[in-house]
Amino acid sequence: MGLYMGKLIAKLFGQQEVRILMLGLDAAGKTTTLYRLKLGEVVTTIPTIGFNVETIEHKNVKFTSWDVGGRDKARPLWRHYYQNTDAIIIVLDSNDRERLPEMRQEIGMYLKEDELRNCLFLILANKQDLSNALPPNVIREKLELDTLLRGRHWHLQPASAKEGHGLYEGLDWLAAKLASKEAHNYVTQSVVEAKDDAVAITKANPIKSVVRYFKSWWGNVGQATAT
Repeated sequence: MGLYMGKLIAKLFGQQEVRILMLGLDAAGKTTTLYRLKLGEVVTTIPTIGFNVETIEHKNVKFTSWDVGGRDKARPLWRHYYQNTDAIIIVLDSNDRERLPEMRQEIGMYLKEDELRNCLFLILANKQDLSNALPPNVIREKLELDTLLRGRHWHLQPASAKEGHGLYEGLDWLAAKLASKEAHNYVTQSVVEAKDDAVAITKANPIKSVVRYFKSWWGNVGQATAT
């Protein structure tokens, strides 16, 4: 028991490394978001042709983030980055009303990918600093996110990569969800291993196991009678 608890604590509080894929349409602000998180400042960017990759540490989680170019010709290449991805960050332009249907279509395509079936989805409603930006509740309704992402773990976070608002709150959500997922997986695996060990012991010493079972059962009966 002590060994198990020690492993669990190490699993929960040790640094976790995860792979994040940052997707979205061109000009949504993906690269600006990536380097605001990495450097804490806005950097001059040009449209991404291939990809940018950076490591960001936040809340004891090391995020390796892949920012993939969002232009039409680059999108068919996105699936080459899907393998071993833990979470998707979708950056959308809250100020670009005309492309919301296109963004909804893109999200639908991500959901069809088998390699992304267990991924968390963080949607950053970027450019909230602009006066004409749609508020998150309107974006949620227009993209029909409650229907589109039903059965998935997702979060819509208002943000401004330019001002730095909302980005770390989004990472907070990701870090919490990833830690919870990791703990659940570890506990489930440990229970399965414990059951396997019990079966192995029973097979090795069937008579002793039966005796222990009846002793335990009789003890429980005695306690029930006493009460």
